[in-house]
Amino acid sequence: MLALKPISHDSISGALAKAERYRLLNEPGEAESICRDILAIEPDHQPALISLILALTDEIPHDAHAFKNAVTLVDLLRSPYDRAYYAGIAWERRAKARHHGGSQGSHHYVYEWIVKALDLFAEAELLRPAGNDDAVLRWNACVRFLMQHKELAPRTDDIAEPIVSE
Repeated sequence: MLALKPISHDSISGALAKAERYRLLNEPGEAESICRDILAIEPDHQPALISLILALTDEIPHDAHAFKNAVTLVDLLRSPYDRAYYAGIAWERRAKARHHGGSQGSHHYVYEWIVKALDLFAEAELLRPAGNDDAVLRWNACVRFLMQHKELAPRTDDIAEPIVSE
């Protein structure tokens, strides 16, 4: 039977750089594998966790479990800022993947998920380190997305008026 081989601790920084390159090459599965190799020897390695979360969110359009897996990993991040920011990215990418997938009747879900991302980016903005405007940049991208897609709107619950018979 085949078994996974552990990487050495000395190779972590190079492996992390390779994971980033694979993400940039639109090969998130390869990046995910590398991050899992790093986490196998250093389970709390924060940059590897972040890279894995991002690789999983890259896979959302093609993998039904990627969003849930990414959000689960967000809870392992130590920084409250990181938890809010990367959860926001997961919700944003989930919304945009659903929108680009074009499934009928998804407009309300997409809107609600973008609003969830906006809430998380607002939380991250309050927690951000000085000079870090990443949450603001993501907020603005989400707002522009909603401005470009006016068909996205919150649910309106139509409450039927009772029929009053005489």
